[in-house]
Amino acid sequence: MKKTATALVLACMFAAPALFSQTAASTPAGPNEANRGADMVQHRVSYLTTVLSLSTAQQTQVTSILTTEESNRSTAHASMKTAHTSLHSAIQSNDAAAMEQAANAIGTLTAQETLAHAKTEAAIYQVLTPEQQTKMTQLQSEEHHGGPGFGPPPGP
Repeated sequence: MKKTATALVLACMFAAPALFSQTAASTPAGPNEANRGADMVQHRVSYLTTVLSLSTAQQTQVTSILTTEESNRSTAHASMKTAHTSLHSAIQSNDAAAMEQAANAIGTLTAQETLAHAKTEAAIYQVLTPEQQTKMTQLQSEEHHGGPGFGPPPGP
């Protein structure tokens, strides 16, 4: 028993330096925006394929639709970030006119993002068969009424 414990301690002592000598270059890089967007597209296509039994052709179409949306969303995100920075600067300088201008820009960008998302959902819906459309409508209804999804159901 004592020999086993001693052997284990010695093995750990000799293995530890090798484990800790790993360089930063050997660790995978963090996800960048492009990879994150592509992963989100693939995740959504996989989800829709699972719940709606998408055909290969439908998967290709949905991937194309979502990839286009993701590209546009990245551009809109940069504009939104700029508008929020402008608003923050206007607040700090107590510039009411600049605050109004930045708030209006944020409102316009939000409306544009909402419309773009709605158009994407409509394009995906058109790719579906009538049976898949029925299932999609049912899933969306459940999401808005405390069904599958994140967070607690809406209050009364």
